[in-house]
Amino acid sequence: MSLVSCVTVTVPATTANLGPGFDCIGAALTLYNEFKFTRLDKGEVTISVTGAEAEKVQTDESNLVYQAFVTFYQHLQQTPPPVKIEIGMDVPLARGLGSSATAIVGGLVGANLLAGEPLSQSQVMELAIAMEGHPDNVVPALLGGCRLAATTDTVWEICEIPWHNHLLPVVAIPDFELSTKQARQVLPTQVSRADAIFNTAHFGLLLRGLETANSNWLKAALQDKLHQPYRKALIPGYDAVNSAALSKGAYGMVISGAGPTLLALTDELHSQAVATAMGAAWKLEGITAIVRSLCLDTQGASSTIQA
Repeated sequence: MSLVSCVTVTVPATTANLGPGFDCIGAALTLYNEFKFTRLDKGEVTISVTGAEAEKVQTDESNLVYQAFVTFYQHLQQTPPPVKIEIGMDVPLARGLGSSATAIVGGLVGANLLAGEPLSQSQVMELAIAMEGHPDNVVPALLGGCRLAATTDTVWEICEIPWHNHLLPVVAIPDFELSTKQARQVLPTQVSRADAIFNTAHFGLLLRGLETANSNWLKAALQDKLHQPYRKALIPGYDAVNSAALSKGAYGMVISGAGPTLLALTDELHSQAVATAMGAAWKLEGITAIVRSLCLDTQGASSTIQA
């Protein structure tokens, strides 16, 4: 197997859950982190970070990108080579947009390419899921598109979910963080049969709504009773932003991943008005937010190689 000296991996942000699809569905978005890996002849790992919130990222061996890089070589029972890692960030940290998934996927894909691709994409995906602990962010970050993941024992079945090209996600990213751990702590350990049935029905409707862009189906389908009623209390201004998005033509609004980013689904005709309204609503609550109208990324992790 041939070795390369330098590779750059670009990984999309992701949004997980989409309302009723708690912990099983995610979609890749047109917002990216970039990771450049350069093999060194000698020395130790060196890591540099530029871009949004770069000062918050560790640049020693605890860096998650490097941890994924090491995990790959441990899987092969090999010693990781000395490497220089350059990270360019555009996906904000701890906002529910899969920043950790981009790091894990970037580190694994970069290591695999430097090693001459001894692992298949499926094997890289299995490593990523094991590192992240759940599939809903790392799978679309690696593969692109909207993906549903289900498992029987230890075997993951991944299903691509059709996404109508008229559907646009609008993300409102506030200037405060919310950790996944904190967002999980507010969830109940048990749910009622009625809530389970509600989510099952709405998740089925969500899949058809994403495929068809049927506005009535989507308006109903984006509702949830398993996580959002509990998590929205952690997000100041949630109800105001939701009302603003709906008033300007959004089909519905959900918490992106664990939050606090809020994501509205709309169409091209209404996307700018929805984005403006969401930002303005949060501003009235004293919260500054970056609001972006995005698209579904269909490529997933991509790379360029220098021999």
